[in-house]
Amino acid sequence: MTVQSASRPESRSEGPDRDTVTVNVTVTDLKRLLGDDLHAEVVAHTVAGTGCAPADAERQVTECLRYLYLVSRYREELAGLFLPVEQHIDEIWHYLILQTREYRALCEERLPGRFFVHHRGIPYESYQEEPGRRQAAEEALRWIPLYCGAFGPFDEGALAHWTIVRYLHEQMGMSLEEISTLSPLASA
Repeated sequence: MTVQSASRPESRSEGPDRDTVTVNVTVTDLKRLLGDDLHAEVVAHTVAGTGCAPADAERQVTECLRYLYLVSRYREELAGLFLPVEQHIDEIWHYLILQTREYRALCEERLPGRFFVHHRGIPYESYQEEPGRRQAAEEALRWIPLYCGAFGPFDEGALAHWTIVRYLHEQMGMSLEEISTLSPLASA
């Protein structure tokens, strides 16, 4: 499996602490974060840039918003961690960042952490060399339960967007149910 790039959030401003209480954030809730006009614009941009069907572009935008939501809500737990999203999710994030006024409002007014989510791209191959396998697994096991707690269990549609989930499912033979019930590793 080859991943072209992935992203690591960088947070540089202070914001309120977020607890890890399970919430159920719906697709409608995520769309509201952008507003109808910007959401439609981002979906149209994704369709035009990739040639994918509008429904596929909507899912890509949803997964990008899930990524940003997690980084914002779980700032302390995920600060500086590598969250392995596919290149197309990173490209949607890039597009949102270029809408500077709207992106700042999204981060500081609508996402739960209320802080600007900085972007720092890192090629997946470089990341694999940095922390080693155990740390990569520990980091993945930190965000997978947070994702499932916020959005529910992974479904087939998520596989194309979250590198480690697809790897666990396709290469390790884990069911989506098994992946969705993973817990963080105990500290050594």
